[in-house]
Amino acid sequence: MSDNTQTTRTVEGRVVSNKMDKTVTVLVERSVKHELYGKYLRRSTKLHAHDEDNSCKEGDIVRVVECRPLSKTKTWRVVEVVSRGA
Repeated sequence: MSDNTQTTRTVEGRVVSNKMDKTVTVLVERSVKHELYGKYLRRSTKLHAHDEDNSCKEGDIVRVVECRPLSKTKTWRVVEVVSRGA
């Protein structure tokens, strides 16, 4: 009766903090169009993501996927490092 087809949400963002143990803060930016004026605005969201082997550094572009809650604020997991920061 119920179909268990789950879609996993995946986003890319920039690591802005890696000061926690096994956790990174990822800044995800997106463009939204203003409904009345039509101008594109930049909106951002900070996510806490699980980094098992502490491999991410500040400035890295990473791909994160949504997972079960790992702590109070951490519900994302780092899948891969897309590019290294300078």
